[in-house]
Amino acid sequence: MLRRVLSLTFFAASACAIVGFLGFLLFVYSMDRFEQKPETRADGIVALTGGAHRIGDAIDLLAQGYAKRLLISGVNEKTSREEISRLNPGQRRLFDCCVDLDYRARNTIGNAIETRRWAERHGFDALIVVTSNYHMPRTLVELDHVLPNLQKIPYPVAATIDPHAWWHDVSAARVLATEYVKFLAVWLRTRFEDDPERSAVVKIMSKPIQHVAAEPSWY
Repeated sequence: MLRRVLSLTFFAASACAIVGFLGFLLFVYSMDRFEQKPETRADGIVALTGGAHRIGDAIDLLAQGYAKRLLISGVNEKTSREEISRLNPGQRRLFDCCVDLDYRARNTIGNAIETRRWAERHGFDALIVVTSNYHMPRTLVELDHVLPNLQKIPYPVAATIDPHAWWHDVSAARVLATEYVKFLAVWLRTRFEDDPERSAVVKIMSKPIQHVAAEPSWY
């Protein structure tokens, strides 16, 4: 009897491992390896901080007329608007009219919540979402959860990690595996969660803001 239980346990664990690995492969090979301009324009652009080139690419899209406003979500509380504009000197004029900064978001859940507030305030129906290619699947799950009726146009930034190179790049494999686990956790959480603004998970994961460099201009 014990041998039978152990055999069934081993079989179940092996099946879960195989399914998990196949899911990981699907997750990895569905990512974009190269950046492509959006096929359509939108009302706004949201760029999530945390990766190289995200903000620069988002500002370029704004300058090229793909949308009329840009939200940079998750800005460090000690970083001012002037500091960000100095990093993009060719587009400084846009910061005076069309760029909003969000200092409140501390994670992807927070990014989604602040994006919803911003989009609803401006009455937007479609957004271009700018974040790293490996971060895009989780971001879209969070945004679909809080804004199910709003069109999202992904613009994955593919400058840092080649997802197809994971099998011979230990660093890339580690990042992708971690992101895959987070993606699964978010997918499961959003199946049972009504609104993340009232979620106990959000309260646990969010850190208090010690200092805000400047209030978001859209409040």
